Amino acid sequence: MVNRLFASNNPVSTWPFHKILIANRGEIAVRIIQTCRYLGIPTVAVYSTADRSAMHVKLAGEAVCIGPPSPTKSYLNIAALITAAKQTGADAIHPGYGFLSESSEFSEACAKEKIKFIGAKKEMIDLLGDKERARATMKSAGLPIVKGSSKAVTTVEEALIQADEIGFPIMLKASSGGGGKGMRIIESREQLKDNFSTAQDEAISSFNDNHMYLEQYLATPRHIEVQIIADQYGNVTALGERDCTIQARHQKVLEEAPAVVLKAKTRKEIFERCENAVEILGYEGLGTIEFLYNPDGSYYFMEMNTRIQVEHPITELTTRTDLVQMQLEVAAGAKLNKRRPQKTGFALECRINAFTPGKITGLHLPTGHGVRVDTAIYQGYSVPANYDSMIAKLIVFGRERKSVIRRMITVLDETVIDGIETNLDQLVQILEQPEVQKQTTNVNWLDQKIDGKE
Repeated sequence: MVNRLFASNNPVSTWPFHKILIANRGEIAVRIIQTCRYLGIPTVAVYSTADRSAMHVKLAGEAVCIGPPSPTKSYLNIAALITAAKQTGADAIHPGYGFLSESSEFSEACAKEKIKFIGAKKEMIDLLGDKERARATMKSAGLPIVKGSSKAVTTVEEALIQADEIGFPIMLKASSGGGGKGMRIIESREQLKDNFSTAQDEAISSFNDNHMYLEQYLATPRHIEVQIIADQYGNVTALGERDCTIQARHQKVLEEAPAVVLKAKTRKEIFERCENAVEILGYEGLGTIEFLYNPDGSYYFMEMNTRIQVEHPITELTTRTDLVQMQLEVAAGAKLNKRRPQKTGFALECRINAFTPGKITGLHLPTGHGVRVDTAIYQGYSVPANYDSMIAKLIVFGRERKSVIRRMITVLDETVIDGIETNLDQLVQILEQPEVQKQTTNVNWLDQKIDGKE
């Protein structure tokens, strides 16, 4: 099966950019470099002094040190990144996910230097980063929303006023956030006073932005998200949906595609609504629209992420596409044909996290039919303490969910990462739980298990 999602069989005859700087690190930097190498596009890696021996530095055609280990002085340093691009002659920048991937300031800085930012435009990042404007826009486009802040807040006093209007419990979030950074469930005014500054500090550290956002908290929803892509001609395609319900402290732990809890009628409705909303926005590029999905079948828009997601491989496997390549093609002006891809099979992704930094003294990563590993680690590599704890993604693809879960448990058991502590055993334990296998979990289920409340 071949999915032809572009109007032409050869959507980009000549690339308008000749060298791409990857403004990121870890597995996503490696993932982007791999596609660029396949397409014959030269790459530039950037790295902090803590990442001198990182895999992405070894794989890129060129590499530039941009500062010390602190993210604010390296991977979040816009001036250093722009300088690195100009010094190496890179005329495009791919931001990956996290760091500056949803920074309108970075997108604008690239535009001013005539460097192609392979992501959303400044105006679109500002709109979707403003949670209330995004919610209003999505509501007008027909997407259902939960109650939330009338504007972003920066002080606990402002947050208390907004929380009283919404009603407790609420969810406190970083306005520029993702990945659970700066996110808290708040039950009362006192809890909001106690947690606001800590969550805000987390937001500043991760996104260099002190704006916070509040919304109504739903107790037992699942997390469903839709992957979309849009070109500069107004064509929008919903590529597929993912179920990212298994989360710990608001960080996704494992993800699956398709979301088998969705009825076909609901899936079709959500896809149509997402495509309509994105078309109204005039959005261009890859994006993800996230929803809270209730047991009664109702669903509510949460937010739209204007970047590639960590969990993009499960969509790639079930749609037989390369989403990084599609990002580059759309950025190069390729035209979509508005045809949704034919999907096949079932894919499951587990995030392997390091609990401790240190040197990897022994490593065996699984292989075999339907097994994919996205990572930047290697034997002898030292995991630094300065960055996100995720060190690899293990993805299994097969015909249906039950057999894929069985195979995932097997390959997790085969995986060996010595020298540091990881969550490999926890992932197996989670997959063996009856609630996971029967799909009776919700976004709070794992936290309640960990806290001994279930």
